[in-house]
Amino acid sequence: MADRPDAGDEDMPLGAVAIVGMAGRFPGAKNIDEFWRNLCGGVTSTSRFDESELEDSFSADIRHAPNFVRARPILKNVELFDAPFFGMYPREAELTDPQHRLFLECSWEALEDAGCDPATYAGAIGVFAGSSPNTYFLHNVCGDRRTIEEFTSNYQVGCYPMLLGANADFLATRVSYKLDLKGPSLTLQTACSTSLLAVAKACQSLLLYESDMALAGGVSITFPQKRGYQHLEGGMVSADGTCRPFDEDASGTIFGDGAGVVALKRLEDALRDGDQVYAIIRGSGVNNDGASKVGFTAPSVAGQAAVIEMALAASGVDARSISYVECHGTATPMGDPIEVAGLTKAFAATTRDLQFCALGSVKSNVGHLDAAAGVAGIIKTALALKHRLLPPSLHYRRPNRQIDFASTPFFVNDKLNDWPESAAPRRAGVSAFGVGGTNVHIVLEEPPAAPRRANNRPATPQLIVLSARSDAALDAARKNLAAALARSEHGQPRGHRLFIAIRSARIRSPAVVRGARCCAGRGEARRRGKRRPADRHPREERRPCRVHVSRPGCTVSGHGARFVRART
Repeated sequence: MADRPDAGDEDMPLGAVAIVGMAGRFPGAKNIDEFWRNLCGGVTSTSRFDESELEDSFSADIRHAPNFVRARPILKNVELFDAPFFGMYPREAELTDPQHRLFLECSWEALEDAGCDPATYAGAIGVFAGSSPNTYFLHNVCGDRRTIEEFTSNYQVGCYPMLLGANADFLATRVSYKLDLKGPSLTLQTACSTSLLAVAKACQSLLLYESDMALAGGVSITFPQKRGYQHLEGGMVSADGTCRPFDEDASGTIFGDGAGVVALKRLEDALRDGDQVYAIIRGSGVNNDGASKVGFTAPSVAGQAAVIEMALAASGVDARSISYVECHGTATPMGDPIEVAGLTKAFAATTRDLQFCALGSVKSNVGHLDAAAGVAGIIKTALALKHRLLPPSLHYRRPNRQIDFASTPFFVNDKLNDWPESAAPRRAGVSAFGVGGTNVHIVLEEPPAAPRRANNRPATPQLIVLSARSDAALDAARKNLAAALARSEHGQPRGHRLFIAIRSARIRSPAVVRGARCCAGRGEARRRGKRRPADRHPREERRPCRVHVSRPGCTVSGHGARFVRART
């Protein structure tokens, strides 16, 4: 398959934004590499609980009722957090909502993935984010009536550590403070469309030159994690814990936990700086349904169609050039038929062609991630564009009886397929529709080929330097790098290709790194990366070097930190 031509000023889309870094934690995946492998492998990451594992407070009668479902997509190890890395005291970390802690970690990882050191970056970096309600505060911090009364009596004038840790207002600003980011910092909240709205607003900030780079995304972790739920016929949640978007047997969605962050730059800046580009954001649309629907929580065909038309117009592309849509796709009896009807109405404004555009929903893999649902769809679609593959939308056997796909531009992509090439760049839409009626649609496009640059560097071994603030962290970084090189060597799918680049940079935090030594090639680097410090031969060369770390104790993680800037 031929690469697209190198990007030049004459064919660069105007007003486009590049996704230059990504990070996430999803059910069954602790990073975007694992997430992508699960998507391609058709993995459903829903946990099933037995009676002894349940942490909810339902009575025995409810738990043993035939409509009680013991299933939920959850995140592991949400209680873990490297507080010293971010300059937080243990008590501060304990009182801070785990959603904020995880989003802070993902924000750092997204900057690493983008090869950006905020301490030396010359521009303004903005943060746009949202989260689910803080159930950790209710479930863990407010353990007794006395604590609740003390907090409410002192609200706004006392109990500040508790207030700062619990309040959702500080999600974005905490990231800005901890990472010293000086662009706009906004916490947004529109229910299920929160994180996709964060991406849309971050793009606006970049195009208005309020920000030169932006972090955007969302997080949802609710407690207790291991809980069941009651299914009601015709309701929102699945009868058996399986989400089947667009399928005849669909009975509802299933809510889960997750987090995602994307790092964004204006496309021309990203290409000028030689950044990796996962995908291009061509444009977005945002609106609200208003009152023209059955009820406050109901979706609207007119509202969804209007926001998709708005996004297409803002992108300057024709609907016929969209070959994939990552849908909201909740598998609810009302939601799926309305979503396809809205898409059909929007596409019919510019094309009458049928069944040329694939549909999918990441909710079939990881469930509905609430405030993080939209950014999960963005990350999935950006990876699909990068790899030119369409992951399967799971659990689809027969179409929903209320959806006549044969008379629409759409079909459900139910298996892993190559993403076909055409005269135009590959393009996709991503939708998120919030309870309350705030709709968001974003148009993505595959990135242009990076400009070809002459490589005058001699083909000699390059020094790979890892830095960490402890032996355990350094050993983990070594293993992560070895695993990444092994995956690259054996041609396994990856969220992005591994870059190890030596760049000249100001040294902010000098450090002496044990075990820095030359490796003859990737295979040798991989073999040595698997060996622990105690296993080294005493005669092996161990030259100390000065290494630039973006922050004291920065852990280079193989899948996360993409540029190791070193001076020997």
